[in-house]
Amino acid sequence: MKKQSKPANARDRLTTALFIIYLIVLYWVLILKLGVQFSYMKKRSVNLVPFSEPAIFTAENILNTMIFIPLGLYAGILFRKWTFGKKLLSCLLLSLLVEGLQYIFRLGAFDVTDIVTNTLGGLIGLLLFKGIDKAFNNSVRAQNFINIIAASGTVLIILFFVLLKMNLLPIRYQ
Repeated sequence: MKKQSKPANARDRLTTALFIIYLIVLYWVLILKLGVQFSYMKKRSVNLVPFSEPAIFTAENILNTMIFIPLGLYAGILFRKWTFGKKLLSCLLLSLLVEGLQYIFRLGAFDVTDIVTNTLGGLIGLLLFKGIDKAFNNSVRAQNFINIIAASGTVLIILFFVLLKMNLLPIRYQ
């Protein structure tokens, strides 16, 4: 069995740690709804018709897509040996899990549109990873670049949520 060098182990550990933080944030945003009780949360509903609203490019659809882009990036890095289809399937399955948990625990609707937009975000992330990997023509440099961007984004999103919870932003969500 071939041993990895220490920098590779450190790089992989950083990527894994950032991925775990991303999953925690994803859980807090999509399942715990940022700790806010919304009026619709007591009702269970199912929407099996994708994009049944007249406007496709709603803020919710765009945000659902954006929040799953990092999943595709992390899948590209962490599961390099998986096929593209398997990585995309993992994005779809995580989206199905989130929607199912929202329905089961009455935290939101089971919405096919969300599954499509979440999976689209994962697809965009996977394609971004492929593009970055190809641009650097070196998987180590590509992973380092993505780790720097991901670490910066993680710090900013955590700072945003801390400031939001402390009511130090002009945005009120409570």
